[in-house]
Amino acid sequence: MSNSFERPGWDEYFMLQAKLAALRSNCMTRSVGAVIVRDHRQLATGYNGTPPGIKNCFEGGCQRCKDRMDGKIKSGEGLGRCLCNHAEANAIMHCAILGIEAGTKGAILYSTFVPCLECTKMAITIGIRKFVCLDEYPETDYDLIKEAGVEIEILNKDNIEKWAGSMISSKK
Repeated sequence: MSNSFERPGWDEYFMLQAKLAALRSNCMTRSVGAVIVRDHRQLATGYNGTPPGIKNCFEGGCQRCKDRMDGKIKSGEGLGRCLCNHAEANAIMHCAILGIEAGTKGAILYSTFVPCLECTKMAITIGIRKFVCLDEYPETDYDLIKEAGVEIEILNKDNIEKWAGSMISSKK
């Protein structure tokens, strides 16, 4: 039997799921995806966008994002006016909606960005033990993450892109 068979590890597999979720983002300024996983089982996904029933960001639902796209405000300014829920918050809320919030203790949060302060607080509250991410985020409180005992790992983007490319070019 050949040992040449290659497949992504668990971190790559779930990060690809988060990248896929990010494709559903309706935010005009940043596309983020998140997946909550426990025991190698996906509990919930989320992407950043306006709440259900609210006009999508790209349809003009969020004036803050429109102002950002028009150059009226800089990245990081006016975040309190943004109508989009973050991907991590959406995944956490979906756990609550689905009645699996108790199952998040000890889970891993995969996100295309390190969570912001608010999402970090929510993740700590529901018992997330580790963040696995692709990119840094300027509004992250690393001291809080460390104090809470949450591990953080930044994956190699090139490795994720390799696997993403193999999904399209696969001849299996």
